[in-house]
Order: sequence, then C-alpha cells, then structure tokens
Amino acid sequence: MHNFFVYILKCSGGLYYTGHTDNLEKRLSEHKQGLCKGFTSKRLPVKLVFAQMFNTRDAAFRAERKIKKWSKMKKEALIGGDWGAVSILGRKSFKVER
Repeated sequence: MHNFFVYILKCSGGLYYTGHTDNLEKRLSEHKQGLCKGFTSKRLPVKLVFAQMFNTRDAAFRAERKIKKWSKMKKEALIGGDWGAVSILGRKSFKVER
C-alpha cells in the first residue's frame, strides 16, 4: 500500500502553503531548496508544521483543497491540534475572544 500526505509549510513572512505528495521527505527537500517554483520558492525559508497521512491520493488531494480555503486562524488551530477551535472556526459565524 502506498501512502499519501497533505502538508502545511510555514513560509517566511508567516504565510502558509498547503500541498499534497506521495513522498513527503523528497517534496520538503524540494521546497527548502527552492525547486518548487512559485509560492514557496519566493518565500524561503520554509518549515514543515503539519502533515497527515492518507491511503489514497484522492483523499490527500481533497484534504489539501479543503485546507487551502481555510483562514489563517483555522490553519493555526489545525497545526496546534486544537480541534475545538477548528470546529468553531469552521462555522459561518463565530466570535473570537482574545
């Protein structure tokens, strides 16, 4: 069985990049070396902050597409493992208390 991953990188400037791959170590190396032209190559250095394994490429791709639409706050809740906040931030209307 082959494994697939969805991953989030924290880029310089505090921005996040979400992608999917079947070889996480290789893809991370490519991002860090600036070989993945585009978003991350212009925002080096990058750091892996989240990864989740899936059994199929389709499942990893669907997770990537979903996460890419999330707000920065919701991504940070996911990265931090705060499932309660992920749930709250997923609602159409929420109040953030600081």
